[in-house]
Amino acid sequence: MNRRFTMLLAAFETAVVVAVGVAIPLAVTTVLWGFHFQLALGWDVFWRAAVDLWLVGHGVDVLVRVDPELAASMGIAEVDAAFVVTIAALGFALLTVLLALRTGRRIAETPHRFIGESVALGTFALLSLLLTVSADFPAVSPSLWQGPLLPTVVFAIGLFIGSTRERLRNPAEQHGSSIRDWIDDWPPTVRDVAASALRTGAAAAATVVGVAAVALGVQIVTHYAEIIRLYEAGQTGMLGGAVVTFAQLALLPNLVIWTAAWFIGPGFAIGAGSSVGPLGTALGPLPTVPVLGALPTGELEWGVLGLLVPVVAGFLAGALTVVTSRDRAPLMHLAGGAGAGIVAGLSLGLLAWASAGSAGPGRLATVGPDPLAVALWAALEIGVAAALGSLATGFARDRRRMSSEAVPLG
Repeated sequence: MNRRFTMLLAAFETAVVVAVGVAIPLAVTTVLWGFHFQLALGWDVFWRAAVDLWLVGHGVDVLVRVDPELAASMGIAEVDAAFVVTIAALGFALLTVLLALRTGRRIAETPHRFIGESVALGTFALLSLLLTVSADFPAVSPSLWQGPLLPTVVFAIGLFIGSTRERLRNPAEQHGSSIRDWIDDWPPTVRDVAASALRTGAAAAATVVGVAAVALGVQIVTHYAEIIRLYEAGQTGMLGGAVVTFAQLALLPNLVIWTAAWFIGPGFAIGAGSSVGPLGTALGPLPTVPVLGALPTGELEWGVLGLLVPVVAGFLAGALTVVTSRDRAPLMHLAGGAGAGIVAGLSLGLLAWASAGSAGPGRLATVGPDPLAVALWAALEIGVAAALGSLATGFARDRRRMSSEAVPLG
C-alpha cells in the first residue's frame, strides 16, 4: 500500500468516525424537527443542536445565553441568564474512542503508519473545527479553541491504543528504538515492580468501575417506579420521552463513574451544597431527569460497606498480579502496592474529572465528583490493599517453595 492510498484510507476512516458521531444526535434532532415542530423552524437550528451535543460529549465548553424574558419566566436569576456547560456527556467520547480503535488498527496494518496517523489526526481536527464554526450562534456558542482540540485528543487516545495494540501483535515489523527497548534496559527488579504496579492498579480500577456499572443497573431496576413517575411528571409525551432517554444514555458513562466515586468514598454532588455518598445523601432541588430517581436517599445504614469494594478490588488485584521478581522481599511488594495505588488513583481521578462539570445555571454549576478527593481516596484504599494482597500471596508462594525444597530425613 503506497503513501497516497494510506493517506486516503486514513482520511476516509476518520471522516466516518466524525460522521457516525454527529449522525446519532442529528437523527434525534431531525425527528424532533419533523414530528414535534412540524418543520416550523429552520433545520439549521437542529443541526447546531446536534453538533453542540457532539462537542459537549467531548468536553467542549458551550456558552448558553438565555433571553432575559425567557429567563424570568423560568425563574432564572439575571446573573445566571448566561452560563457555561462544561460537563461532558461521555457516551459520545466513548463512541469516538471505540471507532478510533478500529481506525488505528487499520492504519497500523499499512507500511506508512506515521503518515496515516498524522493524516487521521489532521483530518479529525479540521472536521471538528468546521463543525464548531458551523454551530457558533449568539444564543449557544461552543468554545472555538476547544472545539477542534478536545475531540481530537479523544480520537487520538483511541487511535494510538488501536495502533499500538496492532503493532505489539506483530513485533517483528517494528524497526528502530521504541519505548519497549527503553524499558528493556531497566533493572529486572524495577521492571517487575513497575509491571506489577500497572497491572494491579489497572485491574483494581477496572474492577471498581465494573462493580459500579452493575450496582447502577441494580439501582435503576429496583427504582423503576420512581423513574417512571419522573417521566410522567415531565409530561414530555412519547417523542419527548425518547429524547430524554437518549440524553440519559449519553450520560450513562458519567453515572457509572459517579457510582464508582460513591464506592470509593467521596461520592458526588448534584448541585452546589449537595452530596451523595455511602454515609448518606443530602440533596436540594433536582432537575427533572428520570434516572436521578435511582439515587439513594437519606441515611444509609449499610452504606459504609460500599467502601469495601475498592479495598477488596485492590487486595484481589494485588494477590493475582503479585511481583514476580526473584527478590520477593517485603519491600518489593510494598513498592508494587504503592505503585498500584498511584496508578489506580490517577486513573479513577481522571475519570472523575472527565465526568464532572457545570450542567446549568445557579447551583447546577457543580455536578459530579471531586476528582482530587477521588484520586487520593482510591490511591490510599487500593494501594494499601494491593500491598497486603501481594504480601499474602508472596508469603504463601515462598512457603510452598520451601516445603517443596525440603528434603525428608531418613
